[in-house]
Amino acid sequence: MRKLIVFMHASLDGLAAGPNGEMDWIVVNDEIFGFVEKLISPVRAALYGRVTYQMMEGYWPTAASQPNASRHDIEHARWYEQVEKIVLSRTLESARQPSTRIVRDDVARQVRDLKQQPGTDIVIFGSPGASHSLMAEGLIDEYWLFVNPVLVGRGMPVFAGLRDKAALKLLESKVFSSGVAFLRYGSVNA
Repeated sequence: MRKLIVFMHASLDGLAAGPNGEMDWIVVNDEIFGFVEKLISPVRAALYGRVTYQMMEGYWPTAASQPNASRHDIEHARWYEQVEKIVLSRTLESARQPSTRIVRDDVARQVRDLKQQPGTDIVIFGSPGASHSLMAEGLIDEYWLFVNPVLVGRGMPVFAGLRDKAALKLLESKVFSSGVAFLRYGSVNA
């Protein structure tokens, strides 16, 4: 069975974004990019909420062809082009990329079905709203959190909508020179 994994940056006070969606506090650098590239390289399915998907679509399809494209831009753009993209949205009419599937209705059932299909694990990138909905349904198997050394104060929480307590076990951790801590947790029941 495929695992469903939440990949999210978090502030030390547990927020995924500021009150107006700000993410300017997130630390990204070559050390973190290199780690993330290795982490996601075997993944061939990415799940997004509509807002995050549209943000990704506005950048990654042309990122590698820009004159100032970094090695990370080139590598991640190639990865983005190749993976199956699953978008949870009731309002998105169509997608530009041929390898994109839009899930509009009965999301929990459709995601459960996706997890049963053969293939690699499915990673949810950011997308706090979509992640919250899937957390509420008990569909998340792992959390890949990049905890940034900042207190944001107010905004969108990383965790919301849980119906019950969810016991987790630490599977991996790494601290980067920037002070960002990567924490990989798995469900005790998985």
